[in-house]
Amino acid sequence: MSDPLSLPVAELTERYRKKDLSPLEVTRAALDRIGKLNPLYNAFCVVGEESALRAARESEARWQRGTPLGLVDGVPTTVKDLLWVKGWPTLRGSRSIARNQPWDEDSASVSRLREQGAVFLGKTTTSEFGWKGVTDSPLTGLTINPWNKFSTPGGSSGGAAVAAALAMGNLHVGTDGGGSIRIPAGFCGVFGFKPTWGLVPVYPHSPAFTLWHQGPLSRNVADAAWMLSVISHPDERDWAAAPPLDIDYRVGLEAGVRGLRMAYSPTLGFARVEPEIAARVERGVNEYAQLGAIVEQIDLGLDDPIAIMKPLWAVALALAVAPMTPAERALCDPPMLELAEQGFHLSALEYRQLEREREALGRRMNLLYQDYDLLITPQMPITAFAAGHNVPPGSGMHAWWQWSPFTYLFNLTQQPAATVPCGFAKDGLPVAMQLVGAKFSDRQVLRAARAYEKMHPFVMPQP
Repeated sequence: MSDPLSLPVAELTERYRKKDLSPLEVTRAALDRIGKLNPLYNAFCVVGEESALRAARESEARWQRGTPLGLVDGVPTTVKDLLWVKGWPTLRGSRSIARNQPWDEDSASVSRLREQGAVFLGKTTTSEFGWKGVTDSPLTGLTINPWNKFSTPGGSSGGAAVAAALAMGNLHVGTDGGGSIRIPAGFCGVFGFKPTWGLVPVYPHSPAFTLWHQGPLSRNVADAAWMLSVISHPDERDWAAAPPLDIDYRVGLEAGVRGLRMAYSPTLGFARVEPEIAARVERGVNEYAQLGAIVEQIDLGLDDPIAIMKPLWAVALALAVAPMTPAERALCDPPMLELAEQGFHLSALEYRQLEREREALGRRMNLLYQDYDLLITPQMPITAFAAGHNVPPGSGMHAWWQWSPFTYLFNLTQQPAATVPCGFAKDGLPVAMQLVGAKFSDRQVLRAARAYEKMHPFVMPQP
């Protein structure tokens, strides 16, 4: 492949080792592409050209000596603007945050990547505080879909998904508190992975705390496994992290799905899916059977857990808004403030009752994996709708969770979940299915996603 930004990370770093390519050459190519495409797509809110070139030169010197720092030395990488990156402002899509702060610390996942030599290109756009499933904000405006300039990329990690789809960098860190990795991955046709909660150390924690995951968006499954092998290393600043597992998520990626027991739930019991989307996902499910998996359609019969999710999310937003002055609140996205206001009025007893209901839901999902290895669902029930709207125009909907019913359940249950592109609808926009594993079965989810990708390599847009 002539484009180094489209190379899998394994091949890119092998070329570094052979001195066929240099990190400086690849970083310059990435910055050049960002310079040309970002004015059109608005995927980046910060581009750190000077620091990226400096890091690339340092990486190039290490590769020349044969002493790379780790798996991602010299790999162009982006970070969603909800995460701290030393030297760059973290404004979270909000005009309420002052720029004149020290900005002298990395988030945990950023620290892991920096320790292994990643070259940070910039920060990708998000909705304000990541509160909704599309990517526009009072601070950075509208981010658009790489497949259709009139459509949303989804969100809130929309900038990361667009950057991945258009190869503006090789690795992309996103966050997911209710679907924010998987929604834009589905709408943009890239691979997105929400790891088991606690697997990737988090510092500082979001106000959403145990709902909030960090993980990769990428052009292929192997790159996501590569990144996860780096960012899953522990961080002493995260007191809630899982014990060190020391897993290389690249190992076993090619093992296939023969003999795996897969449950397919077309609706989870409550979701509605456009017929064209349902048919395309079902075709993907049937192809797993062709690969040797044991596939069974099931009726989970769940009630919509938004009754649990919405108030928990409202409390998280209330925590984010609480320190603001009235003047700062006036700068925020009004619908976000409306949802946060509901969180201010939830009592401690009501909150704990919701957590008990969440525990029961998580237990029910745990028991499912006594009989199955993986669960398959549609990822999104629709294709990407018009940009600049929080819901599909004319749908009668009023909130993002009404058009993304397959995502937030698995934040409540903390399970690993992957967005696997599985074709296109008649409107030319991507369709995806979702693979969900038992907690800490992340390797198995990645392995199953890779098996499908080998049969149907993911197709990326032309800018």
